[in-house]
Amino acid sequence: MIRNIWLACLALLVAPVHAGVPSMPGVDAPELAALGPNKVGFRSVLLTHQNQPDVEKPNPNGAEVPLVDRNLRVDIWYPATVKNGAKPIIYRGSLWAEPPHPPVNFTQKGMAVSGAKAAGGKHPLVIISHGYSNNPAMMTWLTENLASKGYVVAAIHHNDPNPYVTSPSTRAAPNFNRPRDIVFVAGELRAVLGDLIDADNVALIGYSQGGYGVLTAGGASLDPAGPNMDLVAGGWLKTFARGRAQADAMALKGVKAIVALAPAGGAPRSLWGAEGLAALTAPLLLIHGDSDPVVDYKSGALAVFNGAVNSHRYLLTYKQAGHAIALNPAPPEMRGTVWDMDWFEDPIWRQDRLNAINLHFITAFLAVHLRKDDSKAAYLNVAVENSDDGQWNAPAGTAWGAYSPGGEGVTLWKGFQRRHAQGMMLQHQAAAK
Repeated sequence: MIRNIWLACLALLVAPVHAGVPSMPGVDAPELAALGPNKVGFRSVLLTHQNQPDVEKPNPNGAEVPLVDRNLRVDIWYPATVKNGAKPIIYRGSLWAEPPHPPVNFTQKGMAVSGAKAAGGKHPLVIISHGYSNNPAMMTWLTENLASKGYVVAAIHHNDPNPYVTSPSTRAAPNFNRPRDIVFVAGELRAVLGDLIDADNVALIGYSQGGYGVLTAGGASLDPAGPNMDLVAGGWLKTFARGRAQADAMALKGVKAIVALAPAGGAPRSLWGAEGLAALTAPLLLIHGDSDPVVDYKSGALAVFNGAVNSHRYLLTYKQAGHAIALNPAPPEMRGTVWDMDWFEDPIWRQDRLNAINLHFITAFLAVHLRKDDSKAAYLNVAVENSDDGQWNAPAGTAWGAYSPGGEGVTLWKGFQRRHAQGMMLQHQAAAK
């Protein structure tokens, strides 16, 4: 009994300070997933987009849409100077429960320190758009990790309507709001963050509905005959479709890179069409599971990859993975029912494993396109598309957990450990000339 108590106390002493923090990958993570050298600060700001059409709540006739001030909470992570002993943040969020139950509240451990003094300046800016009905507290695996690597990361609270009790018109409202929110927030942050950011060095990252948002805000023009054009109240989505006077207002100029994870917008018919996808010119990293039951892989990321012919682009595919490929592992409060857990977790893939691989490739992609670090391109331009085919005859004495060096005679994906590059495809296409 005494021995067991002693062992339990020893385990507490040697446990990582930030145990259970999603932004801190485990020992089996690929090379570039590791945290960067910076401590991380956190702040939240409220931005108001004045006189916007409230397409979620049109007048009863459905044709008239009132104008309201759209309030957007934006969470911001940044490289910081953190005092010794500073207490890391606990994030809080809420998700719709299985009908008819009320929403479920949850907490998530973080490593960032709220209000910490910002360090340095002219950092690249990364804007993140979450999935439908999600919130930024579900993607801290990404936000904190990127901030530790010298990026300022801004995640928007889009405040989506409840999809389980609303009309088709209301459920379609985010097709209008997402890209508009992203463009507005990007403009406002130039003033809010000042010299902390390089306002001309911006990347967009979106998951699911947020994937649609960043692709559209990143330059994919909307097909005036596409789906949901007639569903969005008051014809407001049509107002910003390709060929219309306000079409350019749906896009953010000068985006340097776009990452879209399980991006919506391609099914049942593309919201952009061939011409809209061809309008994308920013470098593009697409990530998707090929067994996604929510956003079809073939008409989702694969269709975007094939259609964005004027973009230098990559497609990372997780074999047999579903839709939940971009969220934190489920916190304790979300493990009580299958419905709650399925918000966060893939049925087959370990969630921390998905996040670590995502971080590895997103880190390389942003380094190449925002920091002009061409040395990281070797992590993207893999020797074999199918990860299962990779080989590395490591020299005798090489540590078992060593990372593949890539290069001549090595086809195991660079930065992965032996037996840990399995179940993936990574395709690459250069932009059309």
